Amino acid sequence: MKAVRIHGFDATPVLEEVVDPTPRPGRTIVRMEAATVGHIDRTVWRGNFLRHPPLPYTPGVEAAGVVIESGRYEAGQRVWLRGSGLGTLFDGTWCELIDAPDEALGLLPDAVPMTLGAAFFSPTTSAWVALHEVAKLRAGEQVLVTGASGAVGSLVMQLARDAGCVATAVVPGEPSPAVASADLLIDTVGAEVLAGTLPSVRPGGRAVLIGYTAGPTLSLDIAHFLQRDVALLPLNMFRREAEGRAAAPELLARLADGRLHLEVRPFALADAAAALDWIAQRGHRGRAVLVPRL
Repeated sequence: MKAVRIHGFDATPVLEEVVDPTPRPGRTIVRMEAATVGHIDRTVWRGNFLRHPPLPYTPGVEAAGVVIESGRYEAGQRVWLRGSGLGTLFDGTWCELIDAPDEALGLLPDAVPMTLGAAFFSPTTSAWVALHEVAKLRAGEQVLVTGASGAVGSLVMQLARDAGCVATAVVPGEPSPAVASADLLIDTVGAEVLAGTLPSVRPGGRAVLIGYTAGPTLSLDIAHFLQRDVALLPLNMFRREAEGRAAAPELLARLADGRLHLEVRPFALADAAAALDWIAQRGHRGRAVLVPRL
């Protein structure tokens, strides 16, 4: 089979012929139909993640496909795959045949395209958990969203409005939105954008921190911050994986019937390097996925 291989951190990904996986207890072999290229894949590839597979390795923590052989799932079932060490502890999903732990799989409804099935988990569950589990969103609240054009930010906007809230996008470089006192800020950008938006949150309000595409540091006037008493709440989806998996069926149902929308850009499996570059560009929309045949 063909697989993308990384022979050195930050080295150009190479499409190579490798040995097909063989059946093992507790694992499922899946024919890959789409595999996501995400920021975690880029972090591992650059050698900046806490864990990584031994070199050379095949990246990819998410995918969708069809079961070939398994002790738990029937052959032919459509599935999505996520986590459980894929692409971080051992070889991942950027290959024609994925060897995955059984617990990494979930059933993918027929109405959800494979590209969406591969791409949905990280952004939709992050948005859902940030709003409903971390922020404890209530109907009627005013919500500010930074990075609203990105995958997670756009889904936060959709889910907040669906919950009966007023969601407003914060656009860096443009005048602050006309929201005198927001109840909640969902920040996917960090750095100066987060610092500049926090004063728009009412005293006693909340800010959920999801990402830091603008930078990982935050400068605060501590005296002013303490007076405003705004709660800064981090979202760690590794710790909240179970909550994300519990929400996945509902989120897939909303994607299937059009209540949620997520943009996806396909790349050929041989174009993994181009996909890694694309997701690093500021202002890109949606998620990148690799497909065996484009």
